[in-house]
Amino acid sequence: MPFAVVLGEPWATVPKDLYIPPDALEVFLDAFEGPLDLLLYLIKRQNLDILDIPIAQITAQYMEYVELMKELRLELAAEYLVMAAMLAEIKSRMLLPRPESADEDEEDPRAELIRRLQEYEQFKQAAEDLDALPRMDRDLFQAEAAVPDLKLQRVPPPVDLREVLLAMREVMHRADMFSHHRIEKESLSLRERMSSVLEQVCADRFTDFRELFNVAEGRMGVVVTFMAVLELIKGGLIELVQAEPFAVIHVKARVEAA
Repeated sequence: MPFAVVLGEPWATVPKDLYIPPDALEVFLDAFEGPLDLLLYLIKRQNLDILDIPIAQITAQYMEYVELMKELRLELAAEYLVMAAMLAEIKSRMLLPRPESADEDEEDPRAELIRRLQEYEQFKQAAEDLDALPRMDRDLFQAEAAVPDLKLQRVPPPVDLREVLLAMREVMHRADMFSHHRIEKESLSLRERMSSVLEQVCADRFTDFRELFNVAEGRMGVVVTFMAVLELIKGGLIELVQAEPFAVIHVKARVEAA
C-alpha cells in the first residue's frame, strides 16, 4: 500500500527532507483504550483461549504494535510500556526451568494477567450493553406540539317548546302529590303572579325553572304560575336557557327588562 498519493503518483516511503512538526498532527486511537484493550483485541482476533494464553506469541504481536506507534511518532502512554515489561517478565518466568522439588500447585505466572483481562472484558461488555440501551436525544426524541390558543364561546341553544312542556309535566306531577279534596274558592291573579315571578329572577344569575312553582298551591297555582311565565316570555321580560337536551331549564331576566 502506498504511503500517500501526490498528484496521482504513489509514494511508498516518506521523503527524508520532509519535515513535519511534532504538534502538527494528532492521532487518536479509538480502537484501543489501553494496554488491556490491545491484548484483548489480539486474543480475540486469533480466537485464543483467554485461560491459556500463548505468552510468546502475544508478546511478539504486542511489541509489533508498540514499534508501530514509535514509527508513527505517537506519544506512548506509560501503561503501554508497563504492560510490555509485564509480558516480558511473564515470558521469562515461563522459560525458566522449574526445579524438580518445586510444588506442582505453584501459581501460573499468567494468572494475574488472565484475571485482569477477564475483569476488563466484563466491564467492557457491561459498558457496551449500557451504550446499546435507547438514549433520549440519541435514539429517542420527544414529540412536542404547540397548544393552539382556542377561545371557545359557547352559545346556549334555544329552548324547545317540547322541553318546556316536559318540565311543566314534571311540575304537575309533583303538584298532584299535594292535591286534596277540599273544595274552596281560590282567587289567583295572573298579574300578581307575573310580578311574583319577576321578583324571583334577575339578570345577573340563572334561576331554576322549578323554583318558580309552589307545589303546595296545587294544580291551580302551578297553572297560573306557568301562564305567568309564558306571558313574561311573550313580553320579552324573561328568557329560558338550557345547556343541553334533557338538562335543567333556567330562567333569567333580560337586561332590558332589568
